[in-house]
Amino acid sequence: MSGPLLSGRLLRYVGTGGTAAVVDIGLFACLVRAGLIVPLAACLSFAMAAVVNYWLTSRFVFGHRRSVAGFAQFLAAALIGLAINVSVTTLAAALLPIPPVVAKLIGVGVAFGANFLLNALIVFRPRTR
Repeated sequence: MSGPLLSGRLLRYVGTGGTAAVVDIGLFACLVRAGLIVPLAACLSFAMAAVVNYWLTSRFVFGHRRSVAGFAQFLAAALIGLAINVSVTTLAAALLPIPPVVAKLIGVGVAFGANFLLNALIVFRPRTR
């Protein structure tokens, strides 16, 4: 993947990932406010954001048709991101004197980079014939 292609995709991924992050953080805030514990709220909000992210990323970032198989691959990569996101969120909330939503922002940021690399290099890599 060349530099300009990679940077164009990264820029579009910022937009689609940003949209998914709004879903993730907004739902997380609602769930915590409703009384869910931080790890469960982080898992549920991340799962909803993963669906939104696949829907947008497959089309607008990588130009792939959406499919069940494609979503399964995307979800497998997202689970790695989920582990990173929830771990960082939980640790930050437990160890730092910050509100849970700020901890979630940190978790989302760390997971963002990992998810982009997994998507660009594995899930949506160009298929050779």
